[in-house]
Parts: sequence; C-alpha cells; structure tokens
Amino acid sequence: MNLPRTPSFRLDGRRALVTGAGRGIGLACAAALAEIGAEVTLAARTAGEIKAAADAIRATGGDAEVAVLDVADFAAVEAFFAAQPAFDVLVNSAGINRPKPMWEASELDYDAVLGLNLKSAFFVAQGCAKRMIAEGSKGSLIHMSSQMGHVGGPNRALYCASKWGLEGMSKSFALDLAPHGIRSNTIAPTFIETPLTKPMFEDAAFKASVLAKIKLGRIGQVEDLMGAIQFLASDASAFMTGTSLVVDAGWTAD
Repeated sequence: MNLPRTPSFRLDGRRALVTGAGRGIGLACAAALAEIGAEVTLAARTAGEIKAAADAIRATGGDAEVAVLDVADFAAVEAFFAAQPAFDVLVNSAGINRPKPMWEASELDYDAVLGLNLKSAFFVAQGCAKRMIAEGSKGSLIHMSSQMGHVGGPNRALYCASKWGLEGMSKSFALDLAPHGIRSNTIAPTFIETPLTKPMFEDAAFKASVLAKIKLGRIGQVEDLMGAIQFLASDASAFMTGTSLVVDAGWTAD
C-alpha cells in the first residue's frame, strides 16, 4: 500500500522576504523561515537591527541577507523588486499602532496607521507579486494581521480599520493571483509580547483585561507564531488561499 505523504514543510532553495524584520514578530518570522531552509532577506528602514538579526541567523546555520528598505517609500519599493529575482515567500510584517479613543485620533494618526499597515502592505505585495508573475514563479504571500482584523477593540479604531482592510485585501489578492499559482493568506495573532507591547503589560489593569479574554490564560510569545509562518510559507498549506489563520488563544471564540 502506498500511504499518502505529508507535503514538505521545507523551503530549501526558496527565497523569502520579511518586512519589519529587525525585532519582535518580524524577527521571529525570519528566524522561522531560515530554520526550514529558506534564503531569508530581512528588510527594515534601519540597518542596525536587521544586520544583528541576520548575523544571529547565520550563526545558527541559516541563510540571511539584509535590505535597508522603507516600505512607505513606494518608489524605493518598486526599485527594490526590480533589482531582485522573484521571491517565493513574502511576509508583510511591518506595522504600527497608535491606540487611543476614536475621538482623539488625528489625521496624522490615521495616515500613519493606515499608511503603513495597509497602503505599504498593498504595494509591497504588489511589487512582489508582479515579479513572481513576470518570472512565472509560484509562491506564498503572508500578511501579518491581527485578531483585531476580525473583532473590534476599545481604543483600536485605526488599528482595526487597517487590519480589517488587510483581511479583505488579502482575500482579493488570493482571487487575482490564484491563476498564477500565488497564494495569499493572513495570520491574525492575539496580543503578543514584543519590545513594543511589553511596556503595555506593565499596566496591571490592562494586562488583566487582556488575560480575561485570552482563554489559554497567558500573553502570546513570538514563538507561538513561528509554526503558523512555516505552515503558510510551505507546501504543507498548498491548498490554502484567501483565508486567515487566527492564532488568538480563543479570544475570538467567545
């Protein structure tokens, strides 16, 4: 009897790009992809953090390069992809949050959050996909969304708008790109402890309010997302597109 075999989680010989890769979730995504054999390019606006991250990945036997790239500079994004062979995997991880009540949000806040979380994600994905189509290569686009792309949250009007938009955008990408063998999905985490969010949890009342909704009873760690990244990047998820992998410890189940 010939038993079915699990599609490979390996990415040997494939190129992956991770934006916002210098720390936190982006760094974890880059490390996860390097672990399964991808040639990872870490992209961010400043060289220091991504150089240190790439050095750490190489020290563990991984393959990593750096690209100083401001994803909000669309001319630079276009030039970057024009100068590169096609990537097989994109992780759109650059993002920002400015939590405040909706009546306090300014136009500058709106432009900052929607500009990076949604507009930049669109044009990075577009640049990556155009290069893939031009070279006839297949692959996986992964966009770092949030549970706040599926529910609302107090003081999160701008963030929710950006992540709900990202969810819809990814679904449309999936439909446009399916004929080219390019998949588009999101990962939607709950609160994850990172250098940016850790100070928030020093507020005991805020931490308690978060833990009251996280059914598994703990704040997420970046390691909790690494398996999801490996899955969506690899052939193990070859039949998944246009959907969201919600990694929220039960938040949205209630």
